[in-house]
Amino acid sequence: MNSKGHKKLIEIAEKFYDQFMEGNVPSMQLPTRNKSNIVYDEDLKVWVYGEKNTTRIANNIGGATKLLKASFTIEFLTKQLNENRSSTLRELYYISESWREKEAKFTAQEESNQLIEDLEIVSGVRREDFHMRPEESGATVIGPLKIEEKTRRGEREIHCQEDVGEGGYQIPANTDRIKFIDHSADFVMAVETGGMRDRLVENGFDEDYNSIIVHLKGQPARATRRLIKRLNEELSLPVLVFTDGDPWSYRIFGSVAYGSVKSAHLSPELATPAAQFVGIQPVDIIEYDLPSDQLADADINALKSELQDPRFQNEYWTKHL
Repeated sequence: MNSKGHKKLIEIAEKFYDQFMEGNVPSMQLPTRNKSNIVYDEDLKVWVYGEKNTTRIANNIGGATKLLKASFTIEFLTKQLNENRSSTLRELYYISESWREKEAKFTAQEESNQLIEDLEIVSGVRREDFHMRPEESGATVIGPLKIEEKTRRGEREIHCQEDVGEGGYQIPANTDRIKFIDHSADFVMAVETGGMRDRLVENGFDEDYNSIIVHLKGQPARATRRLIKRLNEELSLPVLVFTDGDPWSYRIFGSVAYGSVKSAHLSPELATPAAQFVGIQPVDIIEYDLPSDQLADADINALKSELQDPRFQNEYWTKHL
């Protein structure tokens, strides 16, 4: 891998290594990131960082911890680039939960976002060169499905695997305006996050398993649920819902399969009772020793609420909740 991003990350790591070998305390210099260090560049006609710098140095616990997190992040990013993979900013935060040194784990996504920005500044390249992306802005669908869409200029045909970008076909606000023309899919895989969708697409899941991947984008919008309903009923495609393993994700499944509380009057048109949950179960976290977070009071209250929720009144959900 000889990409610009990969080369710059290796240079940062080599600098840490050289500092160690020379008997110096490792450090990393960054522009001071506050209003007092913002200056106007007359040539570029834009505001940029000035000459004030801040040095992060491993001569105390705080400084050493920040450089440790930077080192682990560089290792993750270079490995990702070597494998021609990508991740979202949110995914990086969760991935750190599995890192072998607990001090290297991020305490919040804001912290991991900040570190990626630091690496952009030090390396002089954008996060896109690290194959890091934010969550996509809207829900999408990608897979062996050909549709006809009504537009202002008339009708157009779109193949949701061949005629779309990496993110897929953007689900419109009114999916009843879409006409299904043809497909070779065996099932629908509805996934919670854009990072999850991207990983499946990168691995060729939609092609290898003839799957239509639908990005729910968290709690799915009406249009997304309506599309899933139509794929299930009109094309007789099984629907699987893959989510994270937390109380909020179980509610996401509940809204797809059983309908949401706010739009219960539309459940016959939006809900897909045949949908099956294949996400992370509590028993999976224990059995496979998956990295996990301590339940907060809000999480516990959400679980208690779900135990009283009529959508989860069956043996399977009672057990896991």
